[in-house]
Amino acid sequence: MTLDPNAGVHIFPLHTVLYPEGVLPLKVFEQRYIEMTKACLRDSLPFGVCLIREGREVGAAAVPEQIGCLATIEQWDMPQFGVFQLLTRGGARFRIREMRIAPNHLISATIDPIAPDGAAEEVDPLCREVLVAIMKKIGAERFPAPARLDDAAWVGYRLAEVLPLDAHVKQELLEATDAGKRLARLRGLLEKQGLTA
Repeated sequence: MTLDPNAGVHIFPLHTVLYPEGVLPLKVFEQRYIEMTKACLRDSLPFGVCLIREGREVGAAAVPEQIGCLATIEQWDMPQFGVFQLLTRGGARFRIREMRIAPNHLISATIDPIAPDGAAEEVDPLCREVLVAIMKKIGAERFPAPARLDDAAWVGYRLAEVLPLDAHVKQELLEATDAGKRLARLRGLLEKQGLTA
């Protein structure tokens, strides 16, 4: 699936941060997002998930952060009329270039893709140890397979999504374009909690 960034994508502002390869289950019940879901399923297109900077998930259009992550619908179900249960997976990161708000408050945007992090550098041993411990505790099946514990970007994203961090910190980790710097920031956060390698 190739995405033409100039064609525009629908934006789903949420109080959560999605990372590349991350899994995000969603319950969709607002009419504008039901329409968005139907269009994405019909045309096999992703939508953009952005953390809410101002506003709420329901009602008037929220103000999203400029950098988000594309989400592809992998599974869907409609357990009752007017409610979609989705299982989505994170794809490429993007930056919003221009935004439009439809009369139904659905946001669409032209976007610029953000290149993946450069070649994986050495993985911080503390970050790897903590991630392995979490995977053992909550189950490896909760993480995208195969586990790439020698990939600095993979380890950083997985740690960022499971650690109980403030949403603004999670956003900062999404926006980092260097896997080594992301891990260094995570190591600092872990050390603040008294964890050491």
